[in-house]
Amino acid sequence: MPGIPLLSLMSAATLKAGIHVAIGNNAAREQEAASWSVARLVSVFHPDAVVSKFAQLGEGCFVAAGAVVAAGAKLGTACIVNHGAVVDHDVQVGSYCHVAPLASLGGEVVLGKRVMVGAGANILPGVKIGDDVVIGAGAVVRTALCEPGIYVGVPARRVK
Repeated sequence: MPGIPLLSLMSAATLKAGIHVAIGNNAAREQEAASWSVARLVSVFHPDAVVSKFAQLGEGCFVAAGAVVAAGAKLGTACIVNHGAVVDHDVQVGSYCHVAPLASLGGEVVLGKRVMVGAGANILPGVKIGDDVVIGAGAVVRTALCEPGIYVGVPARRVK
């Protein structure tokens, strides 16, 4: 991202700079973030992102251009909210989740840890998603998805 220096881990530790783990794979991002105890995680926000001053973001989050994080939303550690994605009011996003471009999380949605919400997917208001769920691109989630797995389609159904 322009204006943010890219440093080696050793340089970041020497300068006491924060680090941001820029890995798309949720489990790999969690593993890397946990292994880098020499520096603190910092969040990165694009200037064209909209993040409510009433939202709460954990350490190490990334919010891309055109993304919206609404009032009352809570993001866990090292979450990614990608280009044009919407995290509506009072949504809870677990640590190490990835909300892909143009995905939409309706009000009061709850995501567990390491959830991947595919590009253009929609999760309707109030739906709860368990840990390690992958929601395919363009899927529409109308009911709770409690079991880890891959869910696709309209309405979303488990395929693996």
